[in-house]
Amino acid sequence: MKRTIAALASACAVGAIITGSLGAGAAAPATAAPAPDGRIKNVIYMVGDGMGRTHVTAGRERFYGANGRMAMETMPSHGFVSTYAVEEGSAQPGQPGFAPNLVTDSASSATAWSSGVKTYNAALGVDAKGAVVPTAMEMAKQAGYRTGNVSTAEITDATPAGQMSHALARGCQGPVYSAKSCQKPDVTGSAVPTSDLRVTPIAKQIARNGTADVILGGGLSRFDAEDEKALRDQGYDVLSSPASQKVATKDDLAKAQSGKVFGLFNKGNLTIEKSKQDNPSSPQALEPTLAEMTKKSIELLGQGGEKGNGFYLQVEGALIDKRSHANDAAQTLEEIKAFDDAVAAALDFAKKDGHTLVIVTADHECAGFNIIEKGSFTNAEAANPPGNIDGGNPANNSTPSRPYSANTKDASRSTGIVNGAGSNDPHNFAPATFRTADDPTSVKDGSPEASLWLTYLSGNHTGADVPVYAYGAGSEKLQGTVDNIDLFGIMADSLRLR
Repeated sequence: MKRTIAALASACAVGAIITGSLGAGAAAPATAAPAPDGRIKNVIYMVGDGMGRTHVTAGRERFYGANGRMAMETMPSHGFVSTYAVEEGSAQPGQPGFAPNLVTDSASSATAWSSGVKTYNAALGVDAKGAVVPTAMEMAKQAGYRTGNVSTAEITDATPAGQMSHALARGCQGPVYSAKSCQKPDVTGSAVPTSDLRVTPIAKQIARNGTADVILGGGLSRFDAEDEKALRDQGYDVLSSPASQKVATKDDLAKAQSGKVFGLFNKGNLTIEKSKQDNPSSPQALEPTLAEMTKKSIELLGQGGEKGNGFYLQVEGALIDKRSHANDAAQTLEEIKAFDDAVAAALDFAKKDGHTLVIVTADHECAGFNIIEKGSFTNAEAANPPGNIDGGNPANNSTPSRPYSANTKDASRSTGIVNGAGSNDPHNFAPATFRTADDPTSVKDGSPEASLWLTYLSGNHTGADVPVYAYGAGSEKLQGTVDNIDLFGIMADSLRLR
């Protein structure tokens, strides 16, 4: 089903709402260098989608060793973010009728930091009752800041879309879609008119509302010729053509000079780093890295806002999540490294600039990623769960009781290391093993001798708090534990948007 959106002028309603290189292996944290007057002119908000604390630990040990540091870990402020969503129709936290959903998806989490409200899973730019709420990027644009949105996913996917669109259902991306993907009843149970902004395909909204000056990522197939015309009419340098479905390349990006740039480098999500490394002559190897997109965005956005202000940039390393869903540790590790390289680029700029706040966090943890003891095995591989009998104190026994001797590997569920001896078995639950920067050079990935043993709890999100790291004036607000809706206030206050 395909339709044109004659009612996109309703996007004006949103405007009405709005009105009113840091060495990655360094051991010591960087020292914050706020501007002499304490004024923040730029905010760079970086999201490692699905990145839990163990993702960071595994990345550190894999690439820099046990005593190394990821670039994000060198930032002076460290904390944690709670990420829960709410049920549809719920009140906000602390109000009567509050109904939490302890495991968020990317859409509700993106809405939390973009708009400062809790909402239901799959909702973008609307509260739990379906009311449109302004986003920080829309507010920044209204205030005269330059704005940018970068992702390794389709740019219509939940995290980038959370800053640039308002949708009752995140699946309403376009250009071809089913009524079911968009026509979600509102909280009253009534059908939402097709003229409503909230059921307008996300691609149509992005191409017409001008919320982001720089848009870089994947998802070209979500856009069509009408979208290209709308973008060009607004003055965008369109590097990739929705009309011809010709993707842009990193060379096209390097040549871009216009202040407003729309560049999509794949019809779907961008290509994982491991695939580009393994296939350097493939067309996909012409895609820019996340670090390259981040550097270019900063360059383009640094040309100055309409009122002499700075910029607001969101950067997402989306494939950490997508490859964690797939339980592919090798691909996950490379995406963590690629994201951290982008963090290093942003941090390098911030340290030289002196007026930039950099925040690095995640929307949620994905798949219960974990590091287990070398040579051990997981419950998923076992014939029985661990024993639970305390012979010295019967009060500590569990029901039903299990002897420790029953906790052995099940040969049908553990046929060897998944990236080694058991790599051809699609039913294998064993860990994947990787050499680290501390291992002898003779140690290979997929061997029992490799010291980093990685496994997953599931193929879905978890409700674990996620890490947050920050640099610049105001970063001290992120020490300790905050909620994801607090991130909106911290960014909005830094840019004086409220």
